[in-house]
Amino acid sequence: MTIAPMVEPEKTRPYFRRMKELFELVKVEKIPEVRMKWLSIGMSDDFPVAVEEGSNMLRLGRAIFEGDD
Repeated sequence: MTIAPMVEPEKTRPYFRRMKELFELVKVEKIPEVRMKWLSIGMSDDFPVAVEEGSNMLRLGRAIFEGDD
C-alpha cells in the first residue's frame, strides 16, 4: 500500500512507479507464504495516475462519500 505526498496528482507518479517496481520484484522472489496479488496505490485525488502506474486497488472514500455542495 502506498500513500503519496499531498501534491498535485501528476507529481505522485514517481512514487507509484517505484511501488509497482517493488511489487514486481517481490513477486518474482517467490517468498514462501507471501502472495503479491494487490497493489494498493492511489486515493481520491490521484487515482487516475495510480491506475496508469499499475494499481489494482484504490482507496476512494472522499470521492464517493463527499458531496458537491
